[in-house]
Amino acid sequence: MRLSHPDGQTLHLGYCTNVHPAEDLDGIIAQLDTYAQPVRERLEADLLGLGLWLSAPVAAALAADAGQRRRLRRELDARGLEVVTLNGFPYRAFQAPVVKHAVYHPDWSTRERLDYTLDLARVLADLLPEGAARGSISTLPLAWREPWEPGRAAACARRLDELAAGLARIAGESGRPIRVGFEPEPGCIVETTDDAIRHLSEMDTEWLGICLDLAHLACAWEEPAAAIAALHHAALPIVKVQVSAALVAETPETDADVLRGYVEPRFLHQTRGAHGGATDDLDAALDAGLPGPWRVHYHVPLHAAPAAPLTSTAPVLRAALAELAGGPVALCDHFDVETYTWGVLPDGHRPQTPDQLAGGIAAELAFARDELRALTARAGSSPTPTEVSS
Repeated sequence: MRLSHPDGQTLHLGYCTNVHPAEDLDGIIAQLDTYAQPVRERLEADLLGLGLWLSAPVAAALAADAGQRRRLRRELDARGLEVVTLNGFPYRAFQAPVVKHAVYHPDWSTRERLDYTLDLARVLADLLPEGAARGSISTLPLAWREPWEPGRAAACARRLDELAAGLARIAGESGRPIRVGFEPEPGCIVETTDDAIRHLSEMDTEWLGICLDLAHLACAWEEPAAAIAALHHAALPIVKVQVSAALVAETPETDADVLRGYVEPRFLHQTRGAHGGATDDLDAALDAGLPGPWRVHYHVPLHAAPAAPLTSTAPVLRAALAELAGGPVALCDHFDVETYTWGVLPDGHRPQTPDQLAGGIAAELAFARDELRALTARAGSSPTPTEVSS
């Protein structure tokens, strides 16, 4: 979906396909029929954006085969789908039975992470629709926080220099600029805005910047306006926004039974207390009696309340979107709904069929679309925004 901001920028909105498990081209194309096209039809949209997730093996295969890239582009076009952004954070097997810390490997100290990201950029250059100003790729914030020694830090710095040079080459060859955004996340070397400024300010910001995940921002207990202003002051561009909401427990000591319904084996759910307490997973926070209130790195559906009495960080999401898209100049043009946890939600909140999952994704996108529409309307002089393509 595309919205026109009063400043003339086109805002691209889609959903991230890392919620789906396929890791080969035929499986990815099948996802388009099972989920993406039904989502587009539910929204009555002429065009639907996808933030594609491609595992490392399929990205390498596509990068090496222009014919297969053209095939994927044709399949997208035939279904009214477009891609301006890729999720390059999970390397492979993101919907495996157990992911946990594996999602942070390989990290940016390795050649494998660099090669994967440049493969994604080569693929995206051929998928970008005509008229798109640029493409974007989100990636992990360097590495998990430990081990972290000077040698690994230096290796990461070298890889980022090579990444910027590689992106410049791809833009020169294809005429399509692709930028990479490093995504602050709880538990990683870059967890907060201050961490991003400390570790990433020296990178080449023509090609590299920040992917701002709104659930992660909330879990760091950051105030959106201050965080976004700090990134701007440090000249770190926000190249992509992941529109997401985290789980909130105001009184975890009395809500423990409900919270245990969200404990599951696949993903890490880093938990952060308002007064500085932290654990790397939700069960650890429960066992430790971490003082509340808590924000939990558990991406919950944007449009629906979690199991009562738990809530979500939707107010933080709205405040961040207001800063990003509600002013006279949009501070980012790529917005990707990223709720990858549909398959591990507690019973009663988890979709049981592909049709139910497509319905949930469509409802999230409608929520995000309506928020952005209202903000762009407020930013402009007319009562309603001009929509380029719904």
